Amino acid sequence: MKKIFFILALFALFGQTASAGAEEDSIYNPFRNYSLFFGEDCDACGCSANGGSMGFSSMLNNNFVGIRYFHQSYKSRDGVFNNSPWIDENFNTAQLWARIPLGKRIEVMGLIPYHFNNREKATGKEDINGLGDITVMGFYTLFGTRTDSATVFHKFQLGAGLKAPTGKYDSANNGSVNPSFQLGTGSWDYMLATEYTVKRKNLGLNAILNYIFKTENEKKYQFGNQFNYAATLFYNAKIENLNVVPQLGLAGEKYENNKDHGEKVPLTAGDILFGKMGVEIGLQKWSLGLSTMLPINQNLTGGRVEANYRWSLNLNYSL
Repeated sequence: MKKIFFILALFALFGQTASAGAEEDSIYNPFRNYSLFFGEDCDACGCSANGGSMGFSSMLNNNFVGIRYFHQSYKSRDGVFNNSPWIDENFNTAQLWARIPLGKRIEVMGLIPYHFNNREKATGKEDINGLGDITVMGFYTLFGTRTDSATVFHKFQLGAGLKAPTGKYDSANNGSVNPSFQLGTGSWDYMLATEYTVKRKNLGLNAILNYIFKTENEKKYQFGNQFNYAATLFYNAKIENLNVVPQLGLAGEKYENNKDHGEKVPLTAGDILFGKMGVEIGLQKWSLGLSTMLPINQNLTGGRVEANYRWSLNLNYSL
């Protein structure tokens, strides 16, 4: 974790951060520099979490390639009893991610995660490391403001995606309180999504909805379907040659019960609401972003798993 953070910090020091280039779409897109997409596929509290509500796009670079590190902190009961001790669980991900235009209205988004997770149990420390589940999504711009002379700008997108079982799934971890301590779900999962952004002058609002359909893996285990939603206010401030975009919002996740051989697994459903804040700084074709999320209300696995916080750091290059 420290090594990844140090590498990203070096990029931040020697790279020049930035906003996106000129818009090539025939639909005028005032949100090229402000789009905040989501693409979460956090599987019930952290497992193989590719985004974990941290976001799938840059606030500054609508089309980009980049690297991102994010960390999720949880605590879980090490046992099924009310007096079972709490243990710390840390889910860490280093990620290659990109959002690439294929035409006037179509964009393809993808991410390749590498997870290194750990937790402290009474029997000793557990570590799992390796490639996570690779995700690919496609988005179509249904409508957008067509002129830069408009006072208020809108953009609405519909999307669908696929998550491949490239991350290792270990059924032995299902005996623990948190079955999400995994590198992957072991299943092909499918996503439907919408994103709407409205902006007036420098102030904007981004709203997203996304639903993930989980399927049964080869071990006959199925993580519960997941519904994600978020709303984020952002403001674009120009400071000399820098674009500075602070953001503030809410994000929520709701999980259905997991299933084992077709039967619901008790105490695996849940929901959580986060408050989130962050900032992104851009210069020329580079951008650097930092964001954090804190739980406001949560009920995960019947109260036997609790989220502490999440944070992420990303460095992107605009296409």
